[in-house]
Formats: sequence, C-alpha cells, structure tokens
Amino acid sequence: MNLLSRTITGSILVLLGISLIVAGFFTMFITWIYGIPSLIIGIFILLNTKEDKIEERKDLKVRGPKKQYVKKTR
Repeated sequence: MNLLSRTITGSILVLLGISLIVAGFFTMFITWIYGIPSLIIGIFILLNTKEDKIEERKDLKVRGPKKQYVKKTR
C-alpha cells in the first residue's frame, strides 16, 4: 500500500472502531466485538511502514562482468 491509500484505509477503520465502541456504551455491548478489532487493525495499518520498503532478493548473487569467449576458427 502506498501512503495515501494506507492513510485513508487506516483512518476509516479507526473512525469506525471508535464510533462502534462509543455506540456500544449507549446500545448493546455486542458492537464492541466489531469495534475493538476495527480499531486495532486501523492503527496497525496506519503504523505499518515496513510494507513500503522494497527488499533485495537474496537468491541473486552479484557477479562481475561476463567474459566473452572468441570462437576459434581453423
């Protein structure tokens, strides 16, 4: 995820989680089952920057320039 989509998604989930938790105080506490995980996932999405970094492949080895072989003629 890039920064913009991560910010939008995380903010929506955080706001949804907070609103469900607050609604749980005034209505049924069953909304906390959806509110608390939404809040946690939203915070995780906002704080996760490790996903944006590109990792180097470890199966490729750096090699020097290839030698060109001259075909022998008779």
